[in-house]
Amino acid sequence: MLPFQTLLYAILGGILPALLWLYFWLKEDKKNPEPRKFLLLAFVAGMIAVLIVIPFEKYANTYFTGAFLIILWAAIEEIFKFVGAYFSILKRKVVDEPIDVVIYMITVALGFAALENILFLINLLIDGGITNTIINGNLRFLGATLLHTLSSAIIGIMMAFSFYHGKTLKKIYTFIGLILAIVLHTLFNFFIIKESGEKILTIFFFVWIGIIILILLFEKIKRIKNPIFYK
Repeated sequence: MLPFQTLLYAILGGILPALLWLYFWLKEDKKNPEPRKFLLLAFVAGMIAVLIVIPFEKYANTYFTGAFLIILWAAIEEIFKFVGAYFSILKRKVVDEPIDVVIYMITVALGFAALENILFLINLLIDGGITNTIINGNLRFLGATLLHTLSSAIIGIMMAFSFYHGKTLKKIYTFIGLILAIVLHTLFNFFIIKESGEKILTIFFFVWIGIIILILLFEKIKRIKNPIFYK
């Protein structure tokens, strides 16, 4: 039986950083904020996606190895994050402007990262002690959580740029976004597994650069207007 204190620490360590990041991204859309119930729905959808991903990744671990397995891990996670976002929120009328797509994709990603981090921290607390948990937890907060945010945001950005276009172009942009997200996620996983120590911090640095670019793209997406009203 898992001790209550261990479970509590893991939940707080997984949920709180994700919520802090969510608060940061929501500030980017403070002029027209999303309804909290739909944000909660998207966040929970991301958490549920983790539970669906786990058996698929276990299956992949059984039958595949090497570089193909790393690609498969990334593809499974990015596809199910997107599927979770699509069926829980993206088809709803509440998504009525381009920036909404990015916000909800990020929210799903943070829900995914939150539960993934909870499971990760439970294992560390059981096996590695509190000091090791704090060190590794901080690395995960800096790296993996941002990676999930960035990769899902890429899909959202591509969907945002095609928001006012036809269905065919939307599908093309979404597909390209998904491929880019998988490529980014694969590269991150590959270098994290291959490298260690200071080189891992270098990898995290490049992820932070990606986050800065994402912030700049937010401003561009917020300026996208419906061409019907601006002819």
